[in-house]
Amino acid sequence: MAQDFSHTLSQGGQSGFDRSRQLFARFHIDLPLLLLIVILAICGLFVLYSSSGSNLAMTQKQIVHFSIGFVALFITAQIPPRFYTTIAIWFYIVCLLGLVAVLLYGVGAKGAQRWLAIPGLPRFQPAELMKLAVPLAVAWFMAKRSVPPKLSDLLQAFILIIVPTLLILKQPDLGTSILIMATGISVMFFAGMSWRLILSLIALATAIAPMMWLFVMRDYQKTRVLTFLNPESDPLGSGWNIIQSKTAIGSGGLQGKGWLMGSQSQLEFLPESHTDFIIAVLAEEFGFIGVLLLLSLYFLIILRALYLASNCETLFGRLLSASLVVAFFIYIFVNIGMVSGILPIVGVPLPLISYGGTSVISLLIAFGILMSMCTHKRS
Repeated sequence: MAQDFSHTLSQGGQSGFDRSRQLFARFHIDLPLLLLIVILAICGLFVLYSSSGSNLAMTQKQIVHFSIGFVALFITAQIPPRFYTTIAIWFYIVCLLGLVAVLLYGVGAKGAQRWLAIPGLPRFQPAELMKLAVPLAVAWFMAKRSVPPKLSDLLQAFILIIVPTLLILKQPDLGTSILIMATGISVMFFAGMSWRLILSLIALATAIAPMMWLFVMRDYQKTRVLTFLNPESDPLGSGWNIIQSKTAIGSGGLQGKGWLMGSQSQLEFLPESHTDFIIAVLAEEFGFIGVLLLLSLYFLIILRALYLASNCETLFGRLLSASLVVAFFIYIFVNIGMVSGILPIVGVPLPLISYGGTSVISLLIAFGILMSMCTHKRS
């Protein structure tokens, strides 16, 4: 009798959040991380509505993207890690063929050929799926090798990274190619790649940079670098984007001008305000406080995701989860860096804030995979 009363009392003392957390845990969903992502998505919809000039249709379309993404997150979280181990290399090959198809039959827009249009389906970017395929394939490869990895193993893993990177660079899409390269190398780093080799790679990259400038980079990419160094050299041309972005960020001050009150975005001075430069809209309307709150939200998501990654039971799960977190961080760092003028403009969206279907869905799938890796126990 006393035991039954004690059990009832303990059940009654459980908070609603704890009960909800246990319920979601049965479905391999980490409730704290999910709530943080949902809050970020809602914030993104508010900023998107303003940055798009109160375009309700675009906002509704983004809601559809989020709906598909959250369903995909739930589904991918249910799949046990051993399934991802099985399909990793095959998914990589399919995505690689998709990149080849883009170069041969892709749909072009704004001077770039990055999309595939399959009859009956909306057009999509295979490069976005490669952001999942590369860490999956490299983590699968490194998990089968000894730790720390041998140089020969690292060279083979690097081939898995460099091939899609070059294909994406050919589209051209410098931003995505950098992200994929960094994500793949992060897997090698977490697998135990030595600092000596890391420094050697940095030195090699520095040495070949002039060759990249002369023979690989397109004219518009060179212009972006030169504009980054001196935006005022062409204020009405190539420097327009970054100058207007800095103006929007600076004019927001501490508290901002208020939602839907940003002059740079509402009067269409700010280009690509609903995609690459959306944080400039947020800074103008919500000020330094709004940006700080957004960065705090990102920080909490990354902190929770790293905690989950550290609790994965398998090496494959730890390598894959950690690399997905790194990819999310690089997204944030590169976007905010280029919009604020500390990095060249490379066309990287702000995760779960910028408008976009494939990028939103692929990011939410990544979080679903991360939840799967940490919530499924080794069988």
